[in-house]
Amino acid sequence: MCGRFTLKTHPAQWSQWLWPDLDVSPILSDWGPRYNIAPTQAIVGLLSEAGKPCRAAWVRWGLVPFWASDLGIGNRMINARAETLADKPAFRVPLAQRRCAIVADGYYEWQVRGKTKQPYWIHLPGEPVFALAGLWDSNHRASPQHVESATIITTAASAAVVEIHDRMPVNLTGQALASWLDPSTSATDALSLLHAPSHVAWQTRPVSTHVNNPRHEDAGCLS
Repeated sequence: MCGRFTLKTHPAQWSQWLWPDLDVSPILSDWGPRYNIAPTQAIVGLLSEAGKPCRAAWVRWGLVPFWASDLGIGNRMINARAETLADKPAFRVPLAQRRCAIVADGYYEWQVRGKTKQPYWIHLPGEPVFALAGLWDSNHRASPQHVESATIITTAASAAVVEIHDRMPVNLTGQALASWLDPSTSATDALSLLHAPSHVAWQTRPVSTHVNNPRHEDAGCLS
């Protein structure tokens, strides 16, 4: 799964890696480097929807389907398994109509070592931002305020990280990212993009258990 991640890279640098001419102005006023992003917090998504340009927006982490009457349902849907997306009622409509990419520059995973768990920070060489495949939805029933929320899609881990955990978030690049965010891409074709490319050179680094506490939001999480 993917239960914590980082986004410390300034938005001015995102477009060179992610999306040409990406307008980051909607998220700048609330921007700050993030070292320990946890479920239910605000994350940055590139949101795709038919008839509208792709946009950057703050969304709640944990999908709250349009039909839900309780925000708490999102606590159980921070991740979605690529293999079962088409089978889950909460994910069918977003898969067809509301795909997104979550912006990150690293994520955490915990390796079980006997009775303890060692946290690792997993990132790309040079620590650039990358796009994690996700689904989003818009809800007007679960809160007095309109809520946009998202889930991160996971798949079987690649050889680079499988010794730490058997699942990992789906990273999309280039044409795969463009196709995922293209509203004209069918659900069937979108599903074919959800795998862990074997050529991606993920780097792993053990970090302090300081990150275990979601209230710790500082560079010490990476020490």
